[in-house]
Amino acid sequence: MRSAAATSIGIDGSGISPLAPVDLAALATTRARHPEAIAEAAARRTRRPLLGDSGRLMIVAADHPARGALGVGNRRLAMANRADLLERLCLALSRPGVDGVLATADILDDLLLLGALDGKVVMGSMNRGGISGARFELDDRFTGHRPQDIARLGFDAGKLLLRIDYDDPGSLDTMESTAHAIDAMAERRLPLFVEPFISRRGPDGKVRNDLSAEAVTRSIAIASGLGGSSAYTWLKVPVTENPDDMAEVMQTSTLPAVLLGGEVGDDQEGAYEKWRGALQLPTVQGLVVGRSLLYPADGDVSAAVDTAVGLL
Repeated sequence: MRSAAATSIGIDGSGISPLAPVDLAALATTRARHPEAIAEAAARRTRRPLLGDSGRLMIVAADHPARGALGVGNRRLAMANRADLLERLCLALSRPGVDGVLATADILDDLLLLGALDGKVVMGSMNRGGISGARFELDDRFTGHRPQDIARLGFDAGKLLLRIDYDDPGSLDTMESTAHAIDAMAERRLPLFVEPFISRRGPDGKVRNDLSAEAVTRSIAIASGLGGSSAYTWLKVPVTENPDDMAEVMQTSTLPAVLLGGEVGDDQEGAYEKWRGALQLPTVQGLVVGRSLLYPADGDVSAAVDTAVGLL
């Protein structure tokens, strides 16, 4: 039986139309009057295996806002319009070959209420404490989903960010917290996607990730060894500055990996070419891409998503 909250938003069992406008007022009313509707929607959600018949994984990422990273290109607050973001996500999730979504609780709760997560892989974002541009940015504390939340809601996996700055003793705290999260997820037999970087602050104080082959190799080696079991650990890795280095870099670990899309600017075709080559490597199982698909330079979300899916 559908709840009154679901009816008020217009869920018909198959989810909203990919092009239907999102009614923020209806979502807010449901949250205020029927907060239990979120747990009810999670309980009703049709689940699927992490890897489908293709053996590949295409995930759309939307966990950026919770870290204060709202910009896309020269649009500093592009992701701040929640209705627009949800509409783009619903459209992306409706495209053939898209397996699921990575997001924080607020966005996943909205998508649950909209009926957009049936038959999709749902990944909860676990540490969003490293606010973009803050003095404490590298203190990536676990302020998002906990392992017990992911299990309770019947979600399929978790994701965390592991940035290591050799000059920042606080990186050790992040590593320890990451190891505990890996252990807790493994106890629940839930996959955890670890996104490792070697990072450092430049003279201007901004945090930058080192995408050289050596730095990415080191980050993979460090991440792979965390926790008491690596059985449920996946890696989420960037393509190196020189894509030709990826074959050697990915020999660092036997853990399954997905490629991090990142923000690609105006050179969308160049990004596709980098991903295409790396996707041929034996440990690389798929893509996790966010802003470059949800906010492509030409504005065509469907075409951007379909092109990315085609690379798989």
